Amino acid sequence: MQNIRFSLKIATLSWLVCGIWTHPCHGQDSIRVFKNTININVTNPMIFGDKYNVIGYERVIKDYQTASISIGRFGFPKFVSFDTDSLALKNDHHDKGFHFSFDYRFYLRNENRHTAPRGIYLGPYYGFNYFSRENHWQLNTDNYNGEVITNMDMMANLLGVQLGYQFILWKRLTIDMILLGPGWWYLNLETKFSTTLDPEDEERLLEEVNDMLEEKFPASDLVIQGGGFKAKKTTSTTIAGLRYMINLGFRF
Repeated sequence: MQNIRFSLKIATLSWLVCGIWTHPCHGQDSIRVFKNTININVTNPMIFGDKYNVIGYERVIKDYQTASISIGRFGFPKFVSFDTDSLALKNDHHDKGFHFSFDYRFYLRNENRHTAPRGIYLGPYYGFNYFSRENHWQLNTDNYNGEVITNMDMMANLLGVQLGYQFILWKRLTIDMILLGPGWWYLNLETKFSTTLDPEDEERLLEEVNDMLEEKFPASDLVIQGGGFKAKKTTSTTIAGLRYMINLGFRF
């Protein structure tokens, strides 16, 4: 009888110890929150080429608010080579560029069942892009015969608002879709030549560069005249569509 009572006491004590030991672990797992997300942009490399490599970081600030920052390499889209009797674009080109952006997101409390960073969001963004492109041309005219090197330098400051939706899969993986981002775009684009050209030859070369810019940035109204182009303009809906992107991320 004493052995039975002793065994019951041991069993009861063991159950209490196990309960105290395991309860906090279970509680920590159930309330664990991942406030950080690291992501990579997967759509812009398709538009701008493999020289666009950007990594982002998003941090939960409040239940329905986050802040994110992105930084990386930015390369100008490659021009399509062509060859005419008077002007030809060679394959030689050199690129360098830089991207930085910041946005603050308000996840809509009334529209989302979950807290940030899941669901539909709205908020301001700022972006900065810089790139430099060197192209080599073969120019054959009555006034000039030889190679011409053009250097394009562009700085773009972007300020606007964006609408997006972020999915969370298996608690860790994220798919962040920025659906629309209209705003003010401040552009500064300048082209320099390696040699002095006759006005007619310079106009011929600039015309070809402008056609290529229009192909890469449709409806942007970028026109280089003489030494360069400066503009302060509001993007249209078409241009705002360039802000559309998809990021794949991991939470921790």
